[in-house]
Amino acid sequence: MTSTFSPRSPQVLKGAFAIYAPDEEDSDPTVLPFQYNPNQVRRQLKHRAPSNEGEQRGENTPQDMRRVVGPPIETLSMSVELSAADALEAPDDNELVSENGLVPALSALELLMYAPSFQFEQNEQLAADGVVNLEPALLPMVVLVLGASRVVPVHLTSFSVSEETFDKNFNPIKAKVDVTMQVLSYLDVIEGNTQKAIDIFVAYQKRKERLAREHHAQTQVGQRTRNLLPE
Repeated sequence: MTSTFSPRSPQVLKGAFAIYAPDEEDSDPTVLPFQYNPNQVRRQLKHRAPSNEGEQRGENTPQDMRRVVGPPIETLSMSVELSAADALEAPDDNELVSENGLVPALSALELLMYAPSFQFEQNEQLAADGVVNLEPALLPMVVLVLGASRVVPVHLTSFSVSEETFDKNFNPIKAKVDVTMQVLSYLDVIEGNTQKAIDIFVAYQKRKERLAREHHAQTQVGQRTRNLLPE
């Protein structure tokens, strides 16, 4: 997939993943831009299951359906395409790709699903020292960037790769990655970069609210529609 832009074409803002070290609150992110922006992003929002304390005690207590325990659970899914075609046209300038194809780029994406290996090594050492209650490994904090209005912390829930074309050394040179993610709200993070994730999510929701207000202000509603509404 080769990009063909004329000199007059506007510069396209690339989507990206930003990766923060799991246990460093002030760390600078590693930014992983998409080679090509996805053609489609699918999003779903659903309410969290409310905790009905009355039912747990055996009481038949009515509850307003509008009562929610927090923001909805938002999931996103998309396909990210990768191609080594452009880099292979100038192999001397792209030695990493000419020798390994898309394996480095795929590795960078796949590691979003992995906790850093040093955490495993630390736990091994702690176990050898007699520590019994070991903490599960902590994934890095991943922030999805889809334009200025959609910058959100996410947790990757599924990841599948289709390697479609290979070079002479069986390195993939064309691939598609299908990713499903859940947006992390202030209810979903309690360890490692907690405040940063919360701040990013709250800013994301506030942008929604601001843009929605501006949309309402500019939307013309006909009088016939207004007449149908109760006073």
